[in-house]
Amino acid sequence: MTTGFDPHLFKLVTVFGYGPTGAASVRRLLDRGVRVRVAQRSRPGDLPPGVEFRRCDVLDARQVLEAMDGASQAVVTLGFEYVGKAWRAKWPVAMANLLAAAETTGARIVQIDNLYMYGPQDAPLREDMPLTSRGLKPAARAKISRMWLEASESGRVKFAALRAPDFYGPGVRRSHMGDTGLAAVAEGRTATLLMKPDLPHAFAYVPDIARAVETLLDAPDDAYGQAWHVPCAPAMSPRAMLEMGARTIGAKPRVVALPPSLLPVLGIVSGFVAELAEMRFQFDRAYDVDWSKWAGRFWSDPTSFDAGVAATMRSYGQAVRLDTAHVGARMAT
Repeated sequence: MTTGFDPHLFKLVTVFGYGPTGAASVRRLLDRGVRVRVAQRSRPGDLPPGVEFRRCDVLDARQVLEAMDGASQAVVTLGFEYVGKAWRAKWPVAMANLLAAAETTGARIVQIDNLYMYGPQDAPLREDMPLTSRGLKPAARAKISRMWLEASESGRVKFAALRAPDFYGPGVRRSHMGDTGLAAVAEGRTATLLMKPDLPHAFAYVPDIARAVETLLDAPDDAYGQAWHVPCAPAMSPRAMLEMGARTIGAKPRVVALPPSLLPVLGIVSGFVAELAEMRFQFDRAYDVDWSKWAGRFWSDPTSFDAGVAATMRSYGQAVRLDTAHVGARMAT
């Protein structure tokens, strides 16, 4: 359950980053009449009317403080280039700046995080699993987790991490189920999987992530100083998910699956694939998330795959129709 709308918690919410989860969180806040500020390096082209924008490089402590100034709460939805060395160098600086700004302003922070920090596991992931020191990207996420945990335990800040597996949803492109997954099926292309296609794999629905953000922003202080797993539908195999998407448009999916064991080899010629190689422990086994801690405190009705996949496919189909209409209009002129 949630505590309901508390006006003093929503004087202003600063949202760092405006990717899919940031944009979805902004929309939920706007629907409640909350004043919102978006902070990132460049102004989003689709920023809704009434949303304040603040140019901010999170590696600049002064800019982070200015972006959080006057905010009662902040949502962190940041991302850096998918390069392990960049994560190792940049994430600790960004986290230090965010924590310092929160300590100065008194703003509470909700961070939308991933699940890299647990490293290889064969059981469903739980919040109490130890943090790993493996690899570059997992170790970087573990390091910043230790940073906010220490700052919380010392009473310097109020910080909650909202951890989610791979996500999907309407308009989402940069994900395993985005451009090379459900969007490919919607557009009549061959879907390409960089994971074993028939093993169960957890996916979080972006609107559910935004709902969970809102829940934590509503929650009292005792929900902070800890990590929470985002509720998601029971794990489904990627192939079954693509087939479900294809059924919504009356098609049969074409799927190519690259074995995770080939990632190190393919990484020789592709920097991006090389970066994925250290993460193959998320793709070469059943990958599930235990979110019972969340269910025991808040809500337990995440969006089903039936509903989420259908909405996602509709969004891709609409994008194709809009693009076709634009091409036709250009030809007519």
